[in-house]
Amino acid sequence: MRLWLRDDERRPDPVPVPTDDRRAVLVGIGLWVLALIPTLILAGPITAAGGGWWIWTVVVGIALGLLGFAYLSVSRARRRR
Repeated sequence: MRLWLRDDERRPDPVPVPTDDRRAVLVGIGLWVLALIPTLILAGPITAAGGGWWIWTVVVGIALGLLGFAYLSVSRARRRR
């Protein structure tokens, strides 16, 4: 088995499959929101046990998801023009 092929021996790259990545990001944001609910309900005991960073982790996950969704929406709009 060879690890390297010459360019004339390679098959052409497949055509990329069009996908809607925004749906995957929305599912991720939804999961972060679901994680936020119990962390806010149990905020007192979590903070008392030194786990206040859990709440901020969930909030940052939601914020990054929203930024990713905005980026994907803008790039999709640019591709359509």
